[in-house]
Amino acid sequence: MPTLTKLYTMQEASQHNTKDDCWIVIDGKVYDVTSYLDEHPGGDDVVLESTGKDATDDFEDAGHSKSAKELLQSFCIGELDTSSPIIPELEISSKKEAVKYSEKLMDLTKQYWTIPVAIVGISVVVGFLYLHKK
Repeated sequence: MPTLTKLYTMQEASQHNTKDDCWIVIDGKVYDVTSYLDEHPGGDDVVLESTGKDATDDFEDAGHSKSAKELLQSFCIGELDTSSPIIPELEISSKKEAVKYSEKLMDLTKQYWTIPVAIVGISVVVGFLYLHKK
């Protein structure tokens, strides 16, 4: 089914990441919010941090009101072209990366187990010395 809106790739959208030219991608739609940056209640920095990636989670996590979501629609300039590949450096973390992260965390805990053991050991020695002095 043909689309009536212009299609943009994530790469195209990510090139508009300054205060003078700011696009964000939310729910598969591309929004040019440049003119709204100065009026954004959370400040322009919050919006600028969400450029160059899918900002759907950031937008939803902020708890925007129904009127804010309606206002957002007025800035829609097109849709995200999902047929084009996502730029690797802009890809949101996947489940595979989450598994790698947990593996890295487990490796760190195996490597640095001596630190908590040393703290407990020193605490026990200090406790005995304190009790022995009394």
